[in-house]
Amino acid sequence: MNKKRKIVILQNIDKLLLISIIALLMGGMLMLVSASMPFAEKSLGDPFAYLYKQSSAVFLGIIASLIFFLTPTQYWEKLGILTPIFAIGLLSLVFIPDLGVTVNGATRWVKLGPLPNIQVVDPARLLFFLYIAGYCVRQQEQLRMTFLSFLKPMIFIVPACLLLLLQPDFGSTVVLLIVTATLFFVAGFKFRYFIVLVIALVGILGLLAYISPYRMARITSFMNPWDDPFNSGYQLTQSLIAIGRGQWFGVGLGEGVQKLFYLPEAHTDFIFAVIAEELGLIGSLLIIGLYAVLIWRIFSIALKAINSKRIYQGYLSFSIAIWFATQVIINIGVNMGLLPTKGLTLPLISYGRSSMIITLITLAIVLRIGCENPRTKVNKKIGG
Repeated sequence: MNKKRKIVILQNIDKLLLISIIALLMGGMLMLVSASMPFAEKSLGDPFAYLYKQSSAVFLGIIASLIFFLTPTQYWEKLGILTPIFAIGLLSLVFIPDLGVTVNGATRWVKLGPLPNIQVVDPARLLFFLYIAGYCVRQQEQLRMTFLSFLKPMIFIVPACLLLLLQPDFGSTVVLLIVTATLFFVAGFKFRYFIVLVIALVGILGLLAYISPYRMARITSFMNPWDDPFNSGYQLTQSLIAIGRGQWFGVGLGEGVQKLFYLPEAHTDFIFAVIAEELGLIGSLLIIGLYAVLIWRIFSIALKAINSKRIYQGYLSFSIAIWFATQVIINIGVNMGLLPTKGLTLPLISYGRSSMIITLITLAIVLRIGCENPRTKVNKKIGG
């Protein structure tokens, strides 16, 4: 790539998207320190242990992001079916003895010697979206004409969902299916076919929840956590107490009490409850607003790519936007008692080293797509 081309790409970077990423990342590190200090001091002997770990992940993520940002996006399209095959291979690693790591009854991590444990669903999810975007480009006419056109990618998606359910990771299964179905609709899948597909997916997911005792327990406790506030409803009731204590402006940064071993997973899945307690409604709305800006800019990049006839890049950006929106809505919904517990983190804020690295890589790909889009104004009608 020549020097002039590099300058043009950097000039075309989406500044609002970059600002929202940096703001969420900095705010997330601040809230991680506040939420994790009591648990880190008790379990690891250092109140800043999780800050050090997350900082190392951010550093590695930035280095990896630079590499992905400098890579032209057409290379990802050329990978084809290699990406889902590799993703299924990653998801299978957790079931290998002495390699898979079980935490709180879930086997979602792999141990690679001195390296940190890796949650394999994070890179696998991105690999699947690289594939699905390419499939929608290659089979666009079939998606628009026939109902059964969605079956081909199921050769990879169904085994992946089964592997996720065996871990078990119901939340990631839901995200994968939602993004896939929505991207099919964006690619031209007829609305009546889309509705049938959604009904079928809801039925399958509902059946899976019904036949699994622990998932049914989560649903029943979510419907009325105060029936059993010291057992099945404990996590949700503590989250609701934290959110209620925050009122308008919060109790003050670092002054929350629910993180003092009352609220489980305060630095991971339920960090939004700590934000609501310490920063109040105003702080919570600020975080939600930053996510809204981030998702809006990704959708805008996707729309511009499609209108510029860069269909693969547009579909990939759409899948990433849907992924982020789904995960943010589910996480905040769980914290507020609007959805059953799913075990999904809050992107760029919750603790999780592999999640942080993959999130930064994913956003680097989106920034690259935005930089590759032409700067001239185009018609905003999809498919026009």
